[in-house]
Amino acid sequence: MRKTYRYRIYPSKSQISKLEDTLEFSRWVYNETLALRKTAWETNEESISLYATNKELTQWKKDKQELKQVHSQVLQNVQVRVDLAFKAFFRRVKKGETPGYPRFKGKGRYDSFTYPQSGFEILDDRTIKLSKIGEVKAKIHRQVEGNVKTATLRRYPTGKWYICFSTECDRVPELHNNDNAVGIDVGLEKFATLSDGSYIPNPRWVKQEENNLAKAQRKMSKFAKGSTEWLKTLKVVQRIHERTANKRKDFAHKVSRNLVDNYSIIVFEDLNVKDMVQENHLAKSIMDVAWRMLIDTTKNKAEWAGSNVVLVNPAYTSQMCSRCGTIVKKELKDRIHKCQCCSLEMDRDLNASINILRLGLQSLG
Repeated sequence: MRKTYRYRIYPSKSQISKLEDTLEFSRWVYNETLALRKTAWETNEESISLYATNKELTQWKKDKQELKQVHSQVLQNVQVRVDLAFKAFFRRVKKGETPGYPRFKGKGRYDSFTYPQSGFEILDDRTIKLSKIGEVKAKIHRQVEGNVKTATLRRYPTGKWYICFSTECDRVPELHNNDNAVGIDVGLEKFATLSDGSYIPNPRWVKQEENNLAKAQRKMSKFAKGSTEWLKTLKVVQRIHERTANKRKDFAHKVSRNLVDNYSIIVFEDLNVKDMVQENHLAKSIMDVAWRMLIDTTKNKAEWAGSNVVLVNPAYTSQMCSRCGTIVKKELKDRIHKCQCCSLEMDRDLNASINILRLGLQSLG
Protein backbone atom coordinates (compact mmCIF):
# COMPACT_ATOMS: atom_id res chain seq x y z
CA MET A 1 0.00 0.00 0.00
CA ARG A 2 1.15 3.54 -0.74
CA LYS A 3 0.90 6.41 1.70
CA THR A 4 1.99 10.06 1.55
CA TYR A 5 3.33 12.17 4.41
CA ARG A 6 3.52 15.95 4.08
CA TYR A 7 5.72 18.17 6.26
CA ARG A 8 6.47 21.88 6.40
CA ILE A 9 10.11 22.79 5.85
CA TYR A 10 11.88 26.03 6.79
CA PRO A 11 14.79 26.65 4.39
CA SER A 12 17.25 29.49 4.99
CA LYS A 13 17.56 32.39 2.52
CA SER A 14 20.47 30.73 0.72
CA GLN A 15 18.58 27.42 0.60
CA ILE A 16 15.48 29.16 -0.78
CA SER A 17 17.68 30.58 -3.53
CA LYS A 18 18.94 27.06 -4.36
CA LEU A 19 15.40 25.65 -4.29
CA GLU A 20 14.13 28.35 -6.62
CA ASP A 21 17.08 27.79 -8.97
CA THR A 22 16.20 24.08 -8.99
CA LEU A 23 12.63 24.93 -9.97
CA GLU A 24 13.82 27.24 -12.74
CA PHE A 25 16.27 24.67 -14.18
CA SER A 26 13.56 22.00 -13.95
CA ARG A 27 11.20 24.32 -15.84
CA TRP A 28 13.85 24.82 -18.53
CA VAL A 29 14.30 21.04 -18.94
CA TYR A 30 10.52 20.57 -19.05
CA ASN A 31 10.09 23.14 -21.82
CA GLU A 32 13.07 21.85 -23.81
CA THR A 33 11.81 18.26 -23.57
CA LEU A 34 8.32 19.32 -24.63
CA ALA A 35 9.73 21.34 -27.55
CA LEU A 36 11.88 18.39 -28.62
CA ARG A 37 8.94 15.99 -28.76
CA LYS A 38 6.63 18.57 -30.36
CA THR A 39 9.13 19.49 -33.10
CA ALA A 40 9.95 15.85 -33.86
CA TRP A 41 6.29 15.06 -34.47
CA GLU A 42 5.53 18.21 -36.49
CA THR A 43 8.55 17.79 -38.79
CA ASN A 44 8.93 14.00 -39.15
CA GLU A 45 5.83 12.60 -37.42
CA GLU A 46 8.27 10.85 -35.11
CA SER A 47 7.36 9.98 -31.53
CA ILE A 48 10.34 10.34 -29.18
CA SER A 49 10.54 7.94 -26.21
CA LEU A 50 11.44 8.77 -22.63
CA TYR A 51 14.74 6.92 -23.08
CA ALA A 52 15.64 9.13 -26.05
CA THR A 53 14.91 12.33 -24.13
CA ASN A 54 17.13 11.08 -21.28
CA LYS A 55 19.99 10.77 -23.77
CA GLU A 56 19.36 14.36 -24.89
CA LEU A 57 19.48 15.49 -21.24
CA THR A 58 23.06 14.24 -21.01
CA GLN A 59 24.07 16.53 -23.86
CA TRP A 60 22.12 19.46 -22.41
CA LYS A 61 24.07 19.14 -19.15
CA LYS A 62 27.31 19.40 -21.12
CA ASP A 63 26.14 22.49 -22.98
CA LYS A 64 24.48 24.15 -19.98
CA GLN A 65 26.78 23.70 -16.99
CA GLU A 66 24.25 25.24 -14.57
CA LEU A 67 22.15 22.07 -14.80
CA LYS A 68 24.83 20.26 -12.80
CA GLN A 69 23.67 22.26 -9.76
CA VAL A 70 20.59 20.01 -9.71
CA HIS A 71 20.53 16.36 -8.68
CA SER A 72 20.56 14.23 -11.85
CA GLN A 73 17.49 12.17 -10.94
CA VAL A 74 15.47 15.34 -10.33
CA LEU A 75 16.00 16.38 -13.96
CA GLN A 76 15.23 12.85 -15.19
CA ASN A 77 11.95 13.00 -13.25
CA VAL A 78 11.07 16.23 -15.07
CA GLN A 79 11.22 14.31 -18.33
CA VAL A 80 9.06 11.57 -16.79
CA ARG A 81 6.45 14.28 -16.11
CA VAL A 82 6.50 15.30 -19.78
CA ASP A 83 6.11 11.66 -20.81
CA LEU A 84 3.13 11.24 -18.44
CA ALA A 85 1.57 14.42 -19.83
CA PHE A 86 1.70 12.99 -23.37
CA LYS A 87 0.31 9.64 -22.22
CA ALA A 88 -2.60 11.43 -20.55
CA PHE A 89 -3.13 13.46 -23.74
CA PHE A 90 -3.35 10.37 -25.95
CA ARG A 91 -5.58 8.61 -23.42
CA ARG A 92 -8.06 11.51 -23.57
CA VAL A 93 -7.92 11.49 -27.38
CA LYS A 94 -8.83 7.77 -27.48
CA LYS A 95 -11.74 8.34 -25.08
CA GLY A 96 -13.08 11.17 -27.26
CA GLU A 97 -12.62 13.77 -24.52
CA THR A 98 -11.24 17.29 -24.96
CA PRO A 99 -7.56 16.32 -25.11
CA GLY A 100 -5.66 19.43 -23.90
CA TYR A 101 -2.18 19.27 -25.48
CA PRO A 102 0.72 19.59 -22.97
CA ARG A 103 1.66 23.24 -22.53
CA PHE A 104 4.93 25.06 -21.94
CA LYS A 105 5.54 26.35 -18.42
CA GLY A 106 5.93 30.11 -18.03
CA LYS A 107 8.12 31.79 -15.43
CA GLY A 108 6.78 31.13 -11.96
CA ARG A 109 4.44 28.40 -13.24
CA TYR A 110 6.62 25.45 -12.21
CA ASP A 111 6.38 24.89 -8.46
CA SER A 112 7.57 21.37 -7.56
CA PHE A 113 10.35 18.86 -8.17
CA THR A 114 10.91 15.25 -7.11
CA TYR A 115 13.77 13.10 -5.89
CA PRO A 116 12.58 9.74 -7.28
CA GLN A 117 14.95 7.32 -5.53
CA SER A 118 17.83 8.96 -3.72
CA GLY A 119 19.22 12.36 -2.78
CA PHE A 120 17.21 12.84 0.42
CA GLU A 121 17.43 11.64 4.01
CA ILE A 122 15.46 12.28 7.22
CA LEU A 123 18.14 12.96 9.84
CA ASP A 124 15.81 13.55 12.82
CA ASP A 125 12.41 15.10 13.61
CA ARG A 126 13.77 18.57 12.83
CA THR A 127 16.17 18.10 9.91
CA ILE A 128 16.04 16.74 6.36
CA LYS A 129 19.11 16.41 4.17
CA LEU A 130 18.62 17.20 0.47
CA SER A 131 21.22 16.66 -2.24
CA LYS A 132 22.57 19.95 -3.71
CA ILE A 133 20.52 21.91 -1.12
CA GLY A 134 21.92 20.90 2.28
CA GLU A 135 20.38 20.21 5.69
CA VAL A 136 16.97 21.89 5.86
CA LYS A 137 14.96 22.55 9.01
CA ALA A 138 11.64 20.69 9.05
CA LYS A 139 8.76 19.86 11.35
CA ILE A 140 8.40 16.06 11.28
CA HIS A 141 5.24 15.96 13.39
CA ARG A 142 4.65 12.21 12.88
CA GLN A 143 6.83 9.23 12.11
CA VAL A 144 7.18 8.08 8.51
CA GLU A 145 6.04 4.46 8.14
CA GLY A 146 7.21 2.14 5.39
CA ASN A 147 9.87 2.33 2.70
CA VAL A 148 10.23 5.86 1.35
CA LYS A 149 10.10 5.78 -2.46
CA THR A 150 10.06 9.46 -3.49
CA ALA A 151 10.36 12.92 -1.98
CA THR A 152 8.61 15.88 -3.65
CA LEU A 153 9.27 19.48 -2.68
CA ARG A 154 6.64 22.08 -3.48
CA ARG A 155 6.54 25.86 -3.23
CA TYR A 156 3.12 27.30 -2.43
CA PRO A 157 1.96 30.72 -3.74
CA THR A 158 2.39 32.26 -0.28
CA GLY A 159 6.08 31.30 -0.29
CA LYS A 160 5.79 28.34 2.08
CA TRP A 161 7.68 25.15 1.28
CA TYR A 162 6.53 21.58 1.95
CA ILE A 163 8.03 18.15 1.38
CA CYS A 164 5.92 15.05 0.62
CA PHE A 165 7.27 11.53 1.16
CA SER A 166 5.57 8.72 -0.76
CA THR A 167 6.03 5.42 1.07
CA GLU A 168 5.30 1.77 0.39
CA CYS A 169 3.93 -0.15 3.38
CA ASP A 170 3.41 -3.87 4.00
CA ARG A 171 0.82 -3.19 6.70
CA VAL A 172 -2.43 -5.16 6.27
CA PRO A 173 -5.50 -3.24 7.54
CA GLU A 174 -7.51 -4.94 10.27
CA LEU A 175 -11.18 -5.75 9.80
CA HIS A 176 -13.57 -3.08 11.07
CA ASN A 177 -14.89 -3.63 14.57
CA ASN A 178 -18.56 -3.12 13.62
CA ASP A 179 -21.03 -3.87 10.83
CA ASN A 180 -22.59 -0.39 10.59
CA ALA A 181 -23.49 0.84 7.11
CA VAL A 182 -24.44 4.36 6.01
CA GLY A 183 -25.62 6.05 2.84
CA ILE A 184 -24.58 9.67 2.32
CA ASP A 185 -26.34 12.24 0.16
CA VAL A 186 -24.16 15.33 -0.38
CA GLY A 187 -25.75 18.67 -1.21
CA LEU A 188 -25.60 22.45 -0.90
CA GLU A 189 -28.37 23.11 1.63
CA LYS A 190 -26.64 20.59 3.92
CA PHE A 191 -23.10 19.42 3.25
CA ALA A 192 -24.12 15.78 3.80
CA THR A 193 -27.21 13.93 5.00
CA LEU A 194 -26.70 10.45 6.48
CA SER A 195 -29.19 7.61 6.19
CA ASP A 196 -29.33 7.32 10.00
CA GLY A 197 -31.03 10.75 10.14
CA SER A 198 -28.01 12.87 11.11
CA TYR A 199 -26.59 15.59 8.87
CA ILE A 200 -23.51 17.79 8.50
CA PRO A 201 -24.06 21.54 7.92
CA ASN A 202 -22.46 23.24 4.91
CA PRO A 203 -19.57 25.40 6.25
CA ARG A 204 -19.56 27.66 3.12
CA TRP A 205 -15.85 28.47 3.29
CA VAL A 206 -15.88 30.92 0.36
CA LYS A 207 -18.68 32.93 1.94
CA GLN A 208 -16.68 33.19 5.17
CA GLU A 209 -13.79 34.85 3.35
CA GLU A 210 -15.47 36.64 0.41
CA ASN A 211 -15.59 40.05 2.14
CA ASN A 212 -11.89 39.89 3.03
CA LEU A 213 -11.08 38.68 -0.48
CA ALA A 214 -13.10 41.43 -2.17
CA LYS A 215 -11.44 44.07 0.01
CA ALA A 216 -7.95 42.80 -0.83
CA GLN A 217 -8.69 42.54 -4.55
CA ARG A 218 -10.10 46.10 -4.66
CA LYS A 219 -6.94 47.35 -2.97
CA MET A 220 -4.75 45.42 -5.40
CA SER A 221 -6.57 46.89 -8.41
CA LYS A 222 -5.45 50.39 -7.38
CA PHE A 223 -1.75 49.59 -7.88
CA ALA A 224 0.21 49.07 -11.08
CA LYS A 225 0.59 45.40 -11.88
CA GLY A 226 4.02 44.15 -10.81
CA SER A 227 4.75 47.09 -8.49
CA THR A 228 5.96 46.54 -4.92
CA GLU A 229 2.58 47.48 -3.42
CA TRP A 230 0.75 45.26 -5.92
CA LEU A 231 2.95 42.28 -5.03
CA LYS A 232 2.40 42.87 -1.30
CA THR A 233 -1.37 42.94 -1.77
CA LEU A 234 -1.16 39.86 -4.01
CA LYS A 235 0.37 37.98 -1.06
CA VAL A 236 -2.69 38.91 1.01
CA VAL A 237 -5.01 37.57 -1.70
CA GLN A 238 -3.00 34.36 -1.96
CA ARG A 239 -3.07 33.93 1.81
CA ILE A 240 -6.88 34.20 1.83
CA HIS A 241 -7.13 31.54 -0.88
CA GLU A 242 -4.69 29.34 1.02
CA ARG A 243 -6.64 29.76 4.27
CA THR A 244 -9.88 28.79 2.50
CA ALA A 245 -8.26 25.72 0.96
CA ASN A 246 -6.79 24.69 4.32
CA LYS A 247 -10.20 24.94 6.00
CA ARG A 248 -11.77 22.84 3.25
CA LYS A 249 -9.08 20.18 3.46
CA ASP A 250 -9.14 20.06 7.26
CA PHE A 251 -12.93 19.66 7.23
CA ALA A 252 -12.78 16.81 4.70
CA HIS A 253 -10.17 14.97 6.77
CA LYS A 254 -12.15 15.31 10.00
CA VAL A 255 -15.46 14.20 8.44
CA SER A 256 -13.84 11.25 6.63
CA ARG A 257 -12.07 10.16 9.82
CA ASN A 258 -15.37 10.16 11.70
CA LEU A 259 -17.03 8.12 8.94
CA VAL A 260 -14.40 5.39 8.71
CA ASP A 261 -14.22 5.10 12.51
CA ASN A 262 -17.98 4.57 12.88
CA TYR A 263 -19.05 2.71 9.74
CA SER A 264 -17.73 -0.39 8.01
CA ILE A 265 -19.70 0.31 4.80
CA ILE A 266 -19.93 3.88 3.46
CA VAL A 267 -21.97 4.54 0.32
CA PHE A 268 -21.68 7.71 -1.81
CA GLU A 269 -23.14 8.76 -5.14
CA ASP A 270 -20.62 8.55 -7.99
CA LEU A 271 -20.88 12.22 -8.92
CA ASN A 272 -19.33 13.74 -12.04
CA VAL A 273 -18.60 17.18 -10.57
CA LYS A 274 -16.79 18.33 -13.73
CA ASP A 275 -19.98 18.03 -15.77
CA MET A 276 -22.15 19.46 -12.98
CA VAL A 277 -20.35 22.81 -12.97
CA GLN A 278 -20.65 23.34 -16.73
CA GLU A 279 -22.99 26.31 -17.37
CA ASN A 280 -24.49 25.98 -13.91
CA HIS A 281 -25.47 29.02 -11.84
CA LEU A 282 -24.52 26.97 -8.74
CA ALA A 283 -21.02 26.21 -10.04
CA LYS A 284 -19.30 28.42 -7.45
CA SER A 285 -21.13 26.73 -4.57
CA ILE A 286 -20.50 23.25 -6.00
CA MET A 287 -16.76 23.88 -6.33
CA ASP A 288 -16.62 25.35 -2.82
CA VAL A 289 -18.32 22.40 -1.15
CA ALA A 290 -15.72 19.92 -2.54
CA TRP A 291 -17.78 16.72 -2.56
CA ARG A 292 -15.11 14.82 -4.49
CA MET A 293 -12.47 15.72 -1.92
CA LEU A 294 -14.60 14.13 0.81
CA ILE A 295 -15.15 10.97 -1.26
CA ASP A 296 -11.48 10.58 -2.18
CA THR A 297 -10.28 11.28 1.37
CA THR A 298 -12.76 8.77 2.78
CA LYS A 299 -11.65 6.12 0.26
CA ASN A 300 -8.00 6.61 1.23
CA LYS A 301 -8.70 6.37 4.95
CA ALA A 302 -11.03 3.39 4.49
CA GLU A 303 -8.18 1.31 3.03
CA TRP A 304 -6.30 1.64 6.31
CA ALA A 305 -9.31 1.45 8.64
CA GLY A 306 -10.81 -1.73 7.17
CA SER A 307 -13.92 0.07 5.92
CA ASN A 308 -15.50 -0.33 2.49
CA VAL A 309 -16.44 2.68 0.35
CA VAL A 310 -19.04 2.04 -2.36
CA LEU A 311 -20.00 4.42 -5.19
CA VAL A 312 -23.46 4.06 -6.77
CA ASN A 313 -25.23 5.54 -9.78
CA PRO A 314 -26.87 8.84 -8.67
CA ALA A 315 -29.79 8.49 -11.13
CA TYR A 316 -33.21 8.86 -9.44
CA THR A 317 -31.86 8.65 -5.88
CA SER A 318 -33.67 11.90 -5.02
CA GLN A 319 -36.82 11.11 -7.03
CA MET A 320 -37.46 7.54 -5.89
CA CYS A 321 -39.48 6.83 -2.76
CA SER A 322 -37.31 4.94 -0.27
CA ARG A 323 -40.34 2.98 1.03
CA CYS A 324 -42.28 1.85 -2.08
CA GLY A 325 -39.96 2.72 -4.99
CA THR A 326 -42.40 5.09 -6.73
CA ILE A 327 -40.79 7.90 -8.75
CA VAL A 328 -41.88 11.23 -7.26
CA LYS A 329 -40.80 14.13 -9.50
CA LYS A 330 -39.26 17.08 -7.64
CA GLU A 331 -37.60 20.34 -8.53
CA LEU A 332 -34.50 21.56 -6.74
CA LYS A 333 -36.59 23.93 -4.59
CA ASP A 334 -38.75 21.04 -3.28
CA ARG A 335 -37.12 20.06 0.00
CA ILE A 336 -39.74 17.58 1.23
CA HIS A 337 -40.41 14.14 -0.26
CA LYS A 338 -44.15 13.35 -0.37
CA CYS A 339 -45.22 10.01 -1.84
CA GLN A 340 -48.85 9.73 -2.98
CA CYS A 341 -48.70 5.92 -3.05
CA CYS A 342 -47.47 5.05 0.45
CA SER A 343 -47.96 8.46 2.15
CA LEU A 344 -44.29 8.67 3.15
CA GLU A 345 -43.29 12.25 3.98
CA MET A 346 -39.74 13.12 4.93
CA ASP A 347 -36.76 15.35 4.09
CA ARG A 348 -35.75 14.78 0.45
CA ASP A 349 -32.05 14.45 1.32
CA LEU A 350 -32.77 11.82 3.98
CA ASN A 351 -34.94 9.93 1.49
CA ALA A 352 -32.07 10.08 -1.04
CA SER A 353 -29.49 8.85 1.49
CA ILE A 354 -31.66 5.82 2.31
CA ASN A 355 -31.90 5.03 -1.41
CA ILE A 356 -28.13 5.42 -1.74
CA LEU A 357 -27.56 2.99 1.14
CA ARG A 358 -29.95 0.43 -0.40
CA LEU A 359 -28.19 0.64 -3.80
CA GLY A 360 -24.80 0.27 -2.13
CA LEU A 361 -25.84 -2.82 -0.18
CA GLN A 362 -27.39 -4.32 -3.31
CA SER A 363 -24.14 -3.82 -5.23
CA LEU A 364 -22.29 -5.70 -2.46
CA GLY A 365 -24.82 -8.55 -2.62
